[in-house]
Parts: sequence; C-alpha cells; structure tokens
Amino acid sequence: MTGRGKAAALFRFLVMATVSVLLLSCGSKLQQPLSQLDTTEHYTFTGVRLLDQEKFSAAGREFELALRLDPRYSRAHAGAGLVKAYQGDFKGAFESLKQAEKNAGSDEEKLFVLVGYIRVNTISHAACLSIGTSCRPDDAWVKYSQDAFAQAVRIDPKAASPYYFMGECYLTALDLDQAGRLFSMVLDMNGEHVGDADRRWKQVQKIQRARPGTVTGIKIALVERITRADAAALFMEELKIDTLYTRRTPRGFDTAFRDAERVRTAAPRPVAATDIADHPLRADIEGILRIGTRGLDVYPDGAFRPDEQVDRASYAMMIEDFLSRITGDEALATRFIGSPSPFPDLRADLPYFNAVMVVTSRGIMEAKDMVTGEFAPLQPVGGAEALLVIRKIREQLRY
Repeated sequence: MTGRGKAAALFRFLVMATVSVLLLSCGSKLQQPLSQLDTTEHYTFTGVRLLDQEKFSAAGREFELALRLDPRYSRAHAGAGLVKAYQGDFKGAFESLKQAEKNAGSDEEKLFVLVGYIRVNTISHAACLSIGTSCRPDDAWVKYSQDAFAQAVRIDPKAASPYYFMGECYLTALDLDQAGRLFSMVLDMNGEHVGDADRRWKQVQKIQRARPGTVTGIKIALVERITRADAAALFMEELKIDTLYTRRTPRGFDTAFRDAERVRTAAPRPVAATDIADHPLRADIEGILRIGTRGLDVYPDGAFRPDEQVDRASYAMMIEDFLSRITGDEALATRFIGSPSPFPDLRADLPYFNAVMVVTSRGIMEAKDMVTGEFAPLQPVGGAEALLVIRKIREQLRY
C-alpha cells in the first residue's frame, strides 16, 4: 500500500472512531441520570403530585421520563395507567397496570398497583353518576375492585389509600353506606387522604340525612352545582310536585295570580322547549313546564337551558312559588316586602328578597355562613343542599 493509501485509510479509521464515540455518548445520555434529581423515583414522585392536582398531561410526561430511565419501574407504569384512565384511554390504562403488576417487587409497589386497579375501575365507570345511566354495587367492576381492595388490605391493613379509593368506588356505585363506612375508617387512621375523606364523609352524611327516594335524587345529591334540569328532576321525582298540586291545591286557587313582583299571563304555559329533545331529564323538564314553576320557565327564545346552574336566590324563588300555590296563601308572595333585611348581603329591594325571607323564616333554607350571617344569594346550590331543602318541605307538608 502506498503512503497516500495508508494516510487515507488512517483518516477513514479516525472518522469512524469519532462517529462511534459520539453515538455512544449520545446514547448514554438517554440512559444515565444527568443530576441527583434525574431519577425514576423523583420523576414518579412528581408525576403522582401532578396527578393529584389533575394536571394529567404534565403528570404523563413525568412518568414517561421515569420509564426512559427504567422501563421496568412499576410505580411509573401504574402512574402512567392512571393518566391514561383520566384521559379516557381505559384499554391503555389497564395495559399499563399489567406492566406495573408484572414488575412490582416490593409490597409497597404491589399495594400501589392494587390501588391503581381500584382507581381505574372507578374512573372508567364514573358514568354511573350520570343521569340516565344505571349501575349496581354487584356489577363486575365493583367486584374486581373489591378483590383488589382485599389483597391490598392483606399487604398492609394500616394503609389508608385502599380504604379511601374503595370508598370512592362505592360512592360511584351509589352505595352510600359502604362509602361512608370506608371514609370513616380513613378518618380513624388520621393519615393519608384524611382531608379528602373528611369532605366525602360529610357529603355522604348530608345525603343520607336528606334521604333521597330515587336513584336520580342520589346522583343529583352528589353534584356540587345543580342545574335547571336537576332542579326540575328534584321537584318532579323527589317532591312529586305534580301529585301534590293535584291532591293539595285548594279549590279555586288562582294559578294566574298577579302581583308587583311577577306577572303571570293567562296564555297557556309552553309544554316544550327547543333545547331538551336529547336531554336525559326531558320528561321531568316537560312535566315542570306543564305545571309552571317560577324560575323554571322557558326563556323568551324558547330555550329551557337545562345545563344552566341554579343559584340560591333562584332556588328560593322556586320554593316560594311552590309554597304559595300548595298552601293557597296568595299573600306569601308579598309578605316581607318593606321589611328590613336580616342578611348583610341582601338588600330589601332585590327581586328575590321576599322569596329568601319566606324560605328562611320557615327554616327551609338558612344563611350560607352562620358566622357572618350572609345568605350568599348568588352562590350555586349543591346537590345535597337542594335535596335537604326538598326533605324539609316534605316534613312540613306532613305536619
């Protein structure tokens, strides 16, 4: 080989060696931690924290980074499964949990995976809480969760997570007794999830005090803000307003009563709305429209707006209208006009002042803040609160 050929061969060798070193260098950066925080544990911890904050995309990125460093890290697989579940990819969620289960070594990892199964089961069946659907506590998904719960308790009977998330599972299945029992056990443990368990336990207690008589009533009781459609359903299904009007409205009561605050025309009430054709509570809405209830009429454009939220002032006006008609007390609609307001946030000249006074003077509704005495008329009505009001009305009518 000539001197020129040897030089060319040496040059090619040096180029290949340099490229190989660069490739190996780049490859190692993807596998080796860059800092003390560039670890599977740190990324997974951060992912779980973001998951609890409902920042699902950000949590997913953290679990992905953890799995790049260690593709067999069980907790990261389980966390990724929860992210997929919250994003609606239930098939992918269960696949990730299977990977987590396969790679779980310690009892702590196994416990995390079992709780993950309970959570994904619950998330995938959260539609049970939607109006128009039905779920039973003995459905297969609840049984799978019960099996996972039993295994988790055998691993660590003092761990709060299985009890809390199994409580959420029972709540989704509308089994209030079991849900309340497990939330109470989390409170007794006084450790992880105690704040959330306390909030849920109080919610369950309030619903049980309200004693809803229908599945629809239970589902509405679980929502934080009721809608106009929910209010119609409570009046029709829980209060049975149509039956009450038929049986208890005094003869000769003028349903076209007029006063300074409201004017009712003699024209027939509309029995249909333009935006309820596909609504699961259509029958209840149409029923309330046939009866006619102040605050639950159609708007001038013909729409009912079933998903519009109901505030406390509006709910008070609905109750006032009902009481006026069921008792035959026409003066109820003007009884407190001119009276001073006992609430610091309620002026006496507001259109809903009389209604608020009617419901609070009868103990049907009360101040939102018992310390300041504020009624909070524009705050939303929670489902449990709305149901308790219905129960108080039923009790007063009974006596």
